[in-house]
Amino acid sequence: MEITDVSGVSPGLFIAGVIFITMIGSFLSMGVLRFFQLKKRQGGIYLGLSAVSFVTMVLVVNTWFSS
Repeated sequence: MEITDVSGVSPGLFIAGVIFITMIGSFLSMGVLRFFQLKKRQGGIYLGLSAVSFVTMVLVVNTWFSS
């Protein structure tokens, strides 16, 4: 196992990653929870929000943090 060098990660990229990963995970878990509670409409909305958050994260990272 090797040590990974993360010194090239800027603070802005780290903060953006933390925020978006938290949003995506929260929406995804809420969607799954709502499906188990048989609230299909709310579950679908949360899963859709998770997908929108993922697409937004990809666009933000590609736009602001590309070399």
